[in-house]
Amino acid sequence: MASMNDDHELYPIGDAARRSGLSVSAVRFYADTGLIAPTGLNEAGHRMYDIHAIARLELVRTLRELDTDLNEIRRLLDGGTTLHDLLTTHLEIVERQERTLRARRAVLRTLVKQGGTTVQADLMHKLVSMTDEQREQTIDDFWNDIGEGLDVPDGFVDRLRTMRPVLPADPTAAQLEAWIELADLVTDPAFRHAVRTYLHDTYSAPEARAVATEPFQEFIHVTGAPLMQELLAAYRAGESPRSPRAQQAVTRFMGAAAALSGTPLTPEVRNRTADGYRQMPDILRQIAEEEASSESPGYDDTHGRYLSLVALINGTAIDEDLDSIPHVWIADAMCAVEPLHPPATV
Repeated sequence: MASMNDDHELYPIGDAARRSGLSVSAVRFYADTGLIAPTGLNEAGHRMYDIHAIARLELVRTLRELDTDLNEIRRLLDGGTTLHDLLTTHLEIVERQERTLRARRAVLRTLVKQGGTTVQADLMHKLVSMTDEQREQTIDDFWNDIGEGLDVPDGFVDRLRTMRPVLPADPTAAQLEAWIELADLVTDPAFRHAVRTYLHDTYSAPEARAVATEPFQEFIHVTGAPLMQELLAAYRAGESPRSPRAQQAVTRFMGAAAALSGTPLTPEVRNRTADGYRQMPDILRQIAEEEASSESPGYDDTHGRYLSLVALINGTAIDEDLDSIPHVWIADAMCAVEPLHPPATV
């Protein structure tokens, strides 16, 4: 608003409208409804406004541009509320509208990608509108169905169900889209069957059951994970596998892994573990080729897809991709470790 030097100067309605950014008809409307009365009348009986009235008109214009209700504006001008309280309330309304629009955008984007029908649109709207309790129940139902009668070690499915989506109070469009896809998948009988088949094929075989036991899972996800991250940090920093930093990290990792099976870290155990890491790229390549040629569901299409969507919803990083782990570098670091239990001398 332009500068006004004389508090007592009166301005005709046209000037008041121009200075406040309103139309003449809007200024007249606010006067007729008693919201902002003119300061006085000139000799011809035309409405006149001082700078205080114009300032109030400018405030009304700003609030109306924010879609503030006229009754709320009236309460403010009459002293029934403060500007801070009015703006705080309006901010809450705008943020609620923003969340609603974001959810609608997610539904529309997903429908456009999938070429969805009216039925799908209704389903997606219901998925986005779920309460936290309903989302929790949806995931519980999924894992209850997956785990029923699944021939894997006790507690394995319970650990899998702890990796679950937690949609934030103010999710992004990407998080909402991920939740829509995940909720659609976990309620799909075909996807449930695929996940169940993958877990059965992967972990029920005698040679693989040890991986699904509680101690091994605890090592992978809890005790061993930060140790592996220390080792990877040394690699990413360009350290030699024989550097003090790499050796300290790999020694801690191997010591914890040996303790898992109660096996002393002897030269034989060290070399056997290193050989396993050195062969891992070929093993992973073989597994990938077998999955590609197999008609059975693979990790990326089943449990892997579930985990990647959960990570996106939660805003967390997924576990290190096995293909990106420097297996040969780790093997070299392991070979350089001085075993904690050297072989006994005769």
